[in-house]
This record gives sequence, structure tokens and C-alpha cells, in this order.
Amino acid sequence: MGFTLVVIIRWQLAYPGSPVPYIGSLFGTANAPGGIVLPEFYNQLGAMHGTIMVFLGVVPLAVGAFGNYLIPLQIGAPDMAFPRLNLASYWFYLAGGTVMLASFFVPGGAANNGWTSYPPLSDLAPGTGQTWWLVGMAFLINSSLLGALNFITTVVQLRAPGMTWFRLPFFVWAQFITAFLLLLAFPPLEGAAILQGMDRLAGTSFFLPSGLAVSGRPLGVAGGGSALLWQHLFWFLAHPEVYVLILPAMGIVAEIVTNNTRKPLWGYRVMVYSLFALGFLSFIVWAHHMFLTGMGTAVSAFFQTTTMIVSIPSVVILSSLILSLHGGSIRFTTPMLFALAFIPMFGIGGLTGLPLGLATTDIPLHDTAYVVGHFHYLVAPGTIFALFAGIYHWFPRLTGRMMNDTLGRIHFAGSLVCMNVIFMPMFVQGLAGVNRRLWDGGAEYAHAQGVLSLNVPMSIAAFALAFFQLFFIVNLFASLKAGRQAAANPWSATTLEWQAATSSLRVYRNPYEYSVPGASADFLPQHLPADA
Repeated sequence: MGFTLVVIIRWQLAYPGSPVPYIGSLFGTANAPGGIVLPEFYNQLGAMHGTIMVFLGVVPLAVGAFGNYLIPLQIGAPDMAFPRLNLASYWFYLAGGTVMLASFFVPGGAANNGWTSYPPLSDLAPGTGQTWWLVGMAFLINSSLLGALNFITTVVQLRAPGMTWFRLPFFVWAQFITAFLLLLAFPPLEGAAILQGMDRLAGTSFFLPSGLAVSGRPLGVAGGGSALLWQHLFWFLAHPEVYVLILPAMGIVAEIVTNNTRKPLWGYRVMVYSLFALGFLSFIVWAHHMFLTGMGTAVSAFFQTTTMIVSIPSVVILSSLILSLHGGSIRFTTPMLFALAFIPMFGIGGLTGLPLGLATTDIPLHDTAYVVGHFHYLVAPGTIFALFAGIYHWFPRLTGRMMNDTLGRIHFAGSLVCMNVIFMPMFVQGLAGVNRRLWDGGAEYAHAQGVLSLNVPMSIAAFALAFFQLFFIVNLFASLKAGRQAAANPWSATTLEWQAATSSLRVYRNPYEYSVPGASADFLPQHLPADA
């Protein structure tokens, strides 16, 4: 659903004022008369695309699905610590998603204030879509909080005998730190959502400053609120949220890289310490999103410094993954291709974020297409590639069948090319000063004329990207029904999820004992006794 919205957005940017083919008439005359997207509807598409992809797509898959399935298996636990709490987390997620999607059909349509919902615009937005957005976010936040508590308790309490902390697979460490980020960062946004809901429904003014006028008339509230308070509360969640997306992806990639190089993970302990550093530092960089708010030079210098420092543990983890490749007997399986592509794609996303962490360069780049390119390199060819790698890798464990390798390679190659064609030109547009969230892509602005033509190939690549996802969808369902039967441990992996579950499972060794000198096989599973 989220990807469908962005396909409509890309059509509008490439061909502004042209009817959306085939489906334009379904949007209704209030949103798209004659199939032509109106600016107000375009804003709905943008706001809900970001919300759906982050809060309803990547986080539930990276944390909820992968975490719930693999954490108990990888630590040798019989189940999650609180199965009913786990189910409650899912029902909260389903309720939040239903409310979010249903908001398209309420009077005034869905939220149209960007996925960040900045007041005072979001406080004063007509219709009920923004209120539904706030209710949906409350459900999703509670879902994540329940899941986070469950993850933490499961890892602390239910590890199999012998599974010491530094015998945990790197994926479990990544999920463990992610759970703390969710637990500590989401409550401020829930508080903010409640306050904004009060502003919209109960006549309060937590985010409405004094002296506001709407359509030439003074706003009839007491005032005294702070629009910047929302930004602080939102970004105190949203920057750790970036690492909620990234850390599970790093965990997935690490598992696949070490398995397909047939080598131990280089610098395993350093990588774990880097996860802790990323988790801690992610809480003290949030205001680098707010350099334009007029903060003082001392505060600005603090957030610029911490932003530069937070890049260091990310570089350590990426460097460890690259060094793990050196001298390895690399198997270029489909999951390995996605995992390898994650490394440079995430690197591009990280490097392009450095100018945004410095106030001097962030001021001209803020709210431009450059920011969109930077963030999407982290999340689309970055995190989502890692999720695809994980699906291809653990599909045999989940279903007992292998996915089709040829379809997987076509899916990979097409997705890699298309994503770069979509997002790389955004840096050019952003450096030219083209703002994001422009209904016509900047056609009304003189400074955008030289880069407007890039919208056409970018949009064609987005349509092609949708086409290449069909290979994955067909592969998924066809393999589920008629895929080749998989061996019990088809990748010759060492971690516990590939072993037969027993109540007497015990751990004897580190998680990545590959190519051990003198061993009879090139892998030693964690559950085999030390003398095996």
C-alpha cells in the first residue's frame, strides 16, 4: 500500500497536471477531478506514504516479524517470554494499521501534514484525517512498547544453558538494543500525540503559540503553546527510530555475510560494543533535524558534534562486515547478493547524511530533495535490501522449501538498478535547491528548471521497481506451494535456529565457528559438544 502511494506520487512529479492512468478515476472528484491529482491529495499521499512505510511496513517486519520468529530460535528458548502480550502487540498493530488506512475515507481525507505532522498546521488542519492519524499512532506505539518489553525479557531470561552473552548471535544483539530504543523513545511521541489530540479536540493550545491568525482572524485559543515542543518530542523518537530500522538490518546482514564467507564474523565483540554506542548516541542527536529553529550556537555545536560521533560506530560495523569478506570463500547466493548490496547502499546513505549534521550545510539543504535521497538510501536499498536478504535466507527454515534462485537474482538486479536511478538524482535536485513536497516537483520555480527533467527517468525507474517486485511475489507464493524441498540446514549454518528444537538444547561454543583449523567440517554448530 505504501509503495502504491509513492508510484502515484512519482507519476505526479514526472507528469504534473496529467491524469493518473487506469486508477486516477478511483480517487474521487474531491481528490483528483478527471484523474488529475490535486495538491491537497498529493500531500495526503506523501504523509501517508512515509507513515505506512516506516510504522506499518519496515518496523513491523524488521523488528516484529524477524524478531519474534528468530530470537527464541537463536537463543534456544521454547517461545517468547509472554506469548499473550505478544499477541496483544499484534492486535494493537492491526488496529493502528486499520485506523491509518481507513483515514483515507473520512471527511477531508487522510492526514496531509507530512509524516512529521508539524504544528501549528497539523493542529489546525481541517477534517478528521489528522485525528485518525494520531489515534493510529497511539495504537502503533503501544504495539511497539509491548513487543519491546517481550524481547528484552526473552533475551535476558530464556537463553538456553551455555548461551552466555557473548555467545549470542549478532542478530539477537541487534534486536535486543533495538527493543531498548523502542521502549525509551516511543513514550515521548505518545505523549505528544495525546497533547496534539487535545489541541484538535478539546481546545487546548500545547503547540499553538499566542498571536496566531487563521484566514485573517485571530485564533480563539489561549495560546502560550510551543510548536517547537512537538518537534523536540517527535525527533526524540524519530532519530532513534532510524536506528530501529537500521540495527535489525545490520543484524540480518551480519548473519548472512558470515555464513556465506565461511568465516567467523570479524570483530564480533567490537561490533556488539558499537551497537551499544549507536543505541546510546542515537538519543542525543535529535536536534540536528532542527537547526533552522534558531537554536543558539552552543546547543547547535553540541548536536553537530554528537552527530559526527554517532557515525563512528556505524563505520566500525560496516568495516567489520567488509573485513569479514577478506579471504573468505564467498558464496554468491541470492540472500548474499542482497546483503552485499546493503553495505555500499547504506554507506552512501550515511555519507550523504554528514552535510545534514552540520548547521552550515544543513541550512541550504534542509527540506530539499537531498534529504529525501539521503534517508531513502538508508531505508530502501539499505534496510529493505537487508529484509529481502533475510526472507530469502530464512525462508527454508520457515517453510521447509527453497525459493527459486533465478527469480531471486532477477529481483535483486532489477531492484538494485532501479533504486539507484530513483534516489541518486535526488541529490542533484536537492543541491539545486528544489524543495521536497512540491506538488509539481518545482515547476513553478526558476531555480528548479535545470533539474526538472530528472523526474521522468526517476519515475520510470519507480514504475520498473514495482514491476521487479512481481518476481519476488511470484517467487514467494510459488515456492511456498511448490518450491524445492530444503535440507534441515541448507546453508550449513552454525546458529541454533537451524537445529531441531529440543528442551535439552545446550550451547557449547561461539556463534560463528566457520573454517576452524583441524575441524572435520567447515562449520561447527553451537549445540555440538566441544569435543565434536
